[in-house]
Amino acid sequence: MLGKAKTTVTATTEPSGKISTIIGPGAVFDGNLSSTETIRIDGTVNGNCNCQQKMIVGPEGTVEGNITSQSLMVSGKIDGDVMVHGKLELLSTGNIHGNITTKALIVDEGGCFDGKCIMKDSMPVPSPEPPKKAADAPAKEKPADTSK
Repeated sequence: MLGKAKTTVTATTEPSGKISTIIGPGAVFDGNLSSTETIRIDGTVNGNCNCQQKMIVGPEGTVEGNITSQSLMVSGKIDGDVMVHGKLELLSTGNIHGNITTKALIVDEGGCFDGKCIMKDSMPVPSPEPPKKAADAPAKEKPADTSK
């Protein structure tokens, strides 16, 4: 390691690949967010996020909800549980308040998370659609009253 300069990766570095969804600084998104491509959050998301590729929470980004993604880079704040099927990078300014389930975890000095961490070799692949709620299922018909 002598003579080699340490390279630092930050969430402001442009990732390789296409970013299909950007929540810009100052923007507030209320509701669940789902994408098959990369998502970058520099504003606020109040809801769950499901991303089949990479998700980036920038230094000013905030997520109030659960996150499921293939990979995740956090330099902002997440208040919710996180499931990452590949690598989770928690950078020096990043904060996660919730449980983490991931295959690989990298925490920079200064990065913080408050919760339980479970590391698994394999997890189910994230689906593009969030699971349906019980309220979305059709109601069962009541049997006819035959007591008369």
